[in-house]
Amino acid sequence: MHKQNFDSTVNEDYNLGNSICAETVVKIKTNVVKNIDADQLWLLMGKIHHKRMLVRQHELSPYNIPTRQLRMLSIIKELGDKATLTAIAAKVERKVSVISQQTKNMEKYRLIERVKDKPRSRLLRMKLTEKALYLIKVDRKSKAMEEIMSVLNATERAQLHALLTRLLMKLNEYSAE
Repeated sequence: MHKQNFDSTVNEDYNLGNSICAETVVKIKTNVVKNIDADQLWLLMGKIHHKRMLVRQHELSPYNIPTRQLRMLSIIKELGDKATLTAIAAKVERKVSVISQQTKNMEKYRLIERVKDKPRSRLLRMKLTEKALYLIKVDRKSKAMEEIMSVLNATERAQLHALLTRLLMKLNEYSAE
């Protein structure tokens, strides 16, 4: 997607979002809120996630790293010397086999080293390379997500966090773990 097309699509969606948001605020203030269908909310959350990923990927395109890999690097850094396939899989709620394949690809691109605990051990620990540490620093300097979230004040962010956490807890009741 060309930058101009990307920017115009994001701007159109942003303007549409603003008009929908403004309309919703007016309805809330005048107590004319209709019951919003659950499917509409799920679709909206999916669209938000998708747009967020597009913005992040666009922002990271000069560094040639997918957002998922960058997230994985941050998790490995957070786990430190406890960064095993099992620990990473638990943190991202994915199967160990999926994480194993992703780490193989990341090792291929010299983002991590998969190091055996002992010569004959099957236990692998992930170690970040200098390249990975540099990309994590670049990511931390990113301003796009903070700028986008700036449309919400601290109270609204806390409310949104509480609501999304409640939904996640309910979803966890239904997921087979």
